Amino acid sequence: MKRLFYLVNTIDSVESISEDLHRDGVSNWRFHVISKDDAGLYSHHIHTASVLDRTDLARFVERGLIIGGLFAAFFILPLALWGGLEWPTSAFVAMGVFAVLAGGWLGGFGGIGTENYRIRRFHKDLENGKYLIMVDVPKAEVERVEALMAGLHPEAALRGESSSVNNPFAAADGRVHIMH
Repeated sequence: MKRLFYLVNTIDSVESISEDLHRDGVSNWRFHVISKDDAGLYSHHIHTASVLDRTDLARFVERGLIIGGLFAAFFILPLALWGGLEWPTSAFVAMGVFAVLAGGWLGGFGGIGTENYRIRRFHKDLENGKYLIMVDVPKAEVERVEALMAGLHPEAALRGESSSVNNPFAAADGRVHIMH
């Protein structure tokens, strides 16, 4: 799946784009809008982006799980194998599981307060009242959706694309493939 990013200036454009994309078969689950005006989106029955689209929660949880797993591998596993402790194996497994889950939980604290790395480059536009439309499209349908948007909504210039899957190792500056 590819995620296409479009910026528009008005809620009327967002509503018109939403109707056209729905008519073309794009469901609400593949269409997300971010705006300062959440009440306006709600009153126009526009599908808003979830907390996972707005924040870096998922990416930070993934990073925390990885760090917890590395902690378990480098500290708890050697302790279990060569530590000389007479504890049951289940105690070491429990400590390893705890390390992984604690890493994910702690990572979530950082992610919930951090703007999603994919939308960070649109921060100034969103603060200035624009609407960011994100459309998740199967790779085989990208050209068709881009043509539909260019033909029906020239006011919504394609501003970038990325994968719709989180990447815990993505650049922190929000780099996505930029359209020129």
